Amino acid sequence: MPELRQFTRAPAGPGALTATVPREFVHRVAVAEVLLTGWTRTDADRFTITAQWPRTHQLHVSPDRSAYEPLLIAETVRQCGALLAHAVYEVPLGHQFVLRELRVDTRPEHLAVGAAPAEPVVDITVGEVRRRAGRPAALRYDAVVRLGGERIATGGIAVTWTNESVYRRLRGGRTADVGALRLPPPPTALLPADTVGRALRADVLLSPAARPGRWRLRVDTAHPVFFDHPLDHIPGMLLLEAARQAVRAHGGDESRVPVSFHAAFHQYAELDRPVWMEVSAEGGDDVQVVALQGESVVFGCRVGAVAG
Repeated sequence: MPELRQFTRAPAGPGALTATVPREFVHRVAVAEVLLTGWTRTDADRFTITAQWPRTHQLHVSPDRSAYEPLLIAETVRQCGALLAHAVYEVPLGHQFVLRELRVDTRPEHLAVGAAPAEPVVDITVGEVRRRAGRPAALRYDAVVRLGGERIATGGIAVTWTNESVYRRLRGGRTADVGALRLPPPPTALLPADTVGRALRADVLLSPAARPGRWRLRVDTAHPVFFDHPLDHIPGMLLLEAARQAVRAHGGDESRVPVSFHAAFHQYAELDRPVWMEVSAEGGDDVQVVALQGESVVFGCRVGAVAG
């Protein structure tokens, strides 16, 4: 495994240099999708990680470029765990990571896009490192995200990993060559992009179904963000975005803006079987969204939404 040096970003000013962390450590192929710029250890299991958010992004900045999306924070917190697993806990590159739980609660009033890319700081507290045969096999951590000294979000993740050979046995030989099922041809259509808070039809993940509060999931394995690299299953960030879109579309209230996500990933969502997104419950500002594949709930997410 290549060495990743620990560093703290130099103060801004003449001669200051900033770079992203190696893309391999956050499981990205496109350098443009790497959000983290550095890290430092502050205690035994406490870390401060620096990041930079772009002022425009296909998914993670609002279509009018005025605000950062809450799922940008989710992706930032996800990348923090991958970075620490490799750089601190010595998980080899090539191990397969499985996201088990993710939560993020944001303060949207602090997510405006400014005149320069935002540079948040993420404080990570590792609460649990589970070991197998003396080696780390799982990680659970909490995150506090600050921007300009202001606390703008909190989050947490539970993730496990395994080596390639064990993963292949678990997956029964499935590979990234498995193609995604295509949606039926017209007249079946995707939801209009503006009803799910998207500018591009290519980013719409939901197709109407006969029952209210239910949609068929569209999976495009050529999507440059969700499928930054080939996968043998539907990625967690795609399911989170589908939950976000379901809340925006539900009840015809397009003004509802999701600001928090508490998600559990129960099992792999396969590429070659239909997935249905459903609103299963509502209460106050919260909407529970599940993803069904066959008779199984593969994903569930409680989404908190506020009036936009």
